[in-house]
Amino acid sequence: MSAPRSELKNTGYEIFIGILSVISIFNLVLVYAFVKDPALQQILTVMNALFSAIFLGDFIYRILTAPSASAYFFRHFGWADLLASLPFPQVKILRVFRLVRVSRLLREVGIRAVWNTVTKDRAGSALLVLLLMGILVLEFGSLAILRIEQYAEGANITSASDALWYVIVTISTVGYGDQYPVTDLGRLVGSGVIVIGVGIFGTFTGYLANLFLSPRKSDAAAPDAATDAATPAPATPAPADAPVAASVPAPAAPDPAADTATVDELRGLLAESEASLARMKVLLGGP
Repeated sequence: MSAPRSELKNTGYEIFIGILSVISIFNLVLVYAFVKDPALQQILTVMNALFSAIFLGDFIYRILTAPSASAYFFRHFGWADLLASLPFPQVKILRVFRLVRVSRLLREVGIRAVWNTVTKDRAGSALLVLLLMGILVLEFGSLAILRIEQYAEGANITSASDALWYVIVTISTVGYGDQYPVTDLGRLVGSGVIVIGVGIFGTFTGYLANLFLSPRKSDAAAPDAATDAATPAPATPAPADAPVAASVPAPAAPDPAADTATVDELRGLLAESEASLARMKVLLGGP
């Protein structure tokens, strides 16, 4: 029987979406208030496009799994989720509604229940943490390496595409070498990206290995069920005053004819023994 639908999805997933909402709103502030360089703005635009794709998938997932699609869309600000997922800068501020809903849902569950759920589902939580770390390193690593290397002498990381490509290649531990930092500070940032990338992909590889190689719960439970079925149940001792079961055979009544035949056979054997003893005495020369 399928579980009842709920507005609250997986706790770790809700936290993941909430953090992405905060980052996307922070990016809007950076674009319109602090970052004036066109190349850096282009990186933020690419990241906001990535967030838009994730939020669009979140909207589709929520409306398909909501207890009431119309209630989610009209009363729970599903329309704001849809508009905020579109690639239009004017409506991205509506992502605040997604953050408010996530905060409300987690507050209804309670901090202790949220913590217990996250710690129990370690595999799912680890995967979401890896995705979040990858997104953070991709954005802020690209911004940092481009800001440092863009105008350096002999630099080959001079555009948004160069910075994003360098960080993606470095995180994935491929390292083509076509893009690389030439300044000391840029190399320091690149070293941090390398270390974090190794940790991300190493953990992700271990997660996939555990996912595909570990036995499923149903497969692990099948041998136990078969063993339980094959093991006979222990016999329950009968009370001391309980009557003897009817299946125990009663002693047979004595048969007089059988006793008479047995006595005759014994007499015959005794007579034969006496005759044999007499012949032995004759052979031995006895009286």
